[in-house]
Amino acid sequence: MSADFSYLESAKKQFLYYKMLGEKAINQLEPEQLFIAFNEDTNSIATIIKHISGNMLSRWTDFLTTDGEKEWRNRDSEFENDLKSKEEVLELWNKGWNCLENALENLTPAQLSDIIYIRNEGHTVIEAINRQLAHYPYHIGQIVFYAKQLKKGEWNSLSIPKNKSGNYNAEKFAKEKEIKNFTDDELKRLK
Repeated sequence: MSADFSYLESAKKQFLYYKMLGEKAINQLEPEQLFIAFNEDTNSIATIIKHISGNMLSRWTDFLTTDGEKEWRNRDSEFENDLKSKEEVLELWNKGWNCLENALENLTPAQLSDIIYIRNEGHTVIEAINRQLAHYPYHIGQIVFYAKQLKKGEWNSLSIPKNKSGNYNAEKFAKEKEIKNFTDDELKRLK
C-alpha cells in the first residue's frame, strides 16, 4: 500500500470519525436545543452546522478545477440563525458531508500533489485536506461542547468517559500490537 493511498484512507476515516462525533452529540439533544446561542457573540449548533455545510459545499464542489471559495458562497449568511427545524439542520449537515465524501471518493492518490486554490492561494490537495481536517474538528468540538452544556440529563460520553482512562488503557495494552488507524476501533464504538 502506497503512502499516498494510506494518507487518503486515513483522511477519509478521520473525517468520518468527526462526522460521527457531531451526530452523536446532536442526537443527545432535544430539537429546540440546536437553536440556542448563549449570547450575541456565539453561534447555535444549527448555525455552526450551517457554516460547516457552506464551507464544505464551497471547498469540495469541483475542488480540483475551481477555486474553493465559490462566487456563489455567501459566508456571512451562514452565521444568520434562520434554520427552523432539526430536519433542516440535518439536511444541510448531510448535504455538506456528502459533498466532501464524494470528492474524496473520486480522488486518486496520484492527485494528492496537484495544486488547487482557495481564495487564489495555491495548496496541494494534501494541504487542502489537512486544512479542512483542522477546520471541521474545530467546529465539531464546539458542537460537542455546546451539546454537553445544553444536555438535560446524563451525557453519553463520546470519548473516554471521565475517570475511565485506566480501564481504557488497560484494554488497549491487553491487545497485541498492530498497525491500524486509531479511528477503526473508535468508529465501531460510536456506531
